[in-house]
Amino acid sequence: MDVKDLVVFRKTSLVDYPGKVAAALFFRGCNLRCPWCQNRELALASDTPDQTFISPDEALRHIEKRRAVLGGMVLSGGEPTLYHELPALIARIKALGLLVKLDTNGMAPHVLETLFGQRETTPDYIALDLKLAPVRYAVLGAKNPTARLKESAALIHAAGVDHEFRSLALPHGFFTDNDVEALAPLVDDAPWFFRLFQPGNCLDPTWDEFPAAQKEDGARLAQKAGQLGKRVGGEAT
Repeated sequence: MDVKDLVVFRKTSLVDYPGKVAAALFFRGCNLRCPWCQNRELALASDTPDQTFISPDEALRHIEKRRAVLGGMVLSGGEPTLYHELPALIARIKALGLLVKLDTNGMAPHVLETLFGQRETTPDYIALDLKLAPVRYAVLGAKNPTARLKESAALIHAAGVDHEFRSLALPHGFFTDNDVEALAPLVDDAPWFFRLFQPGNCLDPTWDEFPAAQKEDGARLAQKAGQLGKRVGGEAT
């Protein structure tokens, strides 16, 4: 079994799937290197004594026993689209009568296209992370990010599934109004959330020395998105 085929399993979450009591699988490995990422061990697919990694099959055995108290299942990471058996996993979860939420950075539109090809593998909810203006994704190690983000956003919109967009308000103005303007064409009428950076366990330890983003930072970005005609989701947290 490849190291990326192991997950962190959260038995119960009240915050990862909007309006649902859910369980969550966090996949190891990522195709981006965001220096502020706080899922360091997941992104690097490294071992840590603070996490217990299990196989998706083992997680599903737990889920099957608890499906009566769950409304959904969250597939996050890391980046879950790197998991080569993702379509089959989604089909198995949906066969248990659970809704599926997929968190993704949008760098694998071909995987989304495969998922949307069949009803039983189509997620019920998708959260698409928008990190920076597409032209700035080179600092995250992305290849051809503009085309990939455009294709992923278009596929999600065309699929007609519930979805949201997420961006992170970063310290020192690292994520600016210009980034919001550059990302806005990717955002349809689904809500766009602006959450706040908190230091701690960052992929680049330098970011642990930065201050937390403040509510006014998120509010300013949300206001800019609103001025562009975008639907801002909730309060920045």
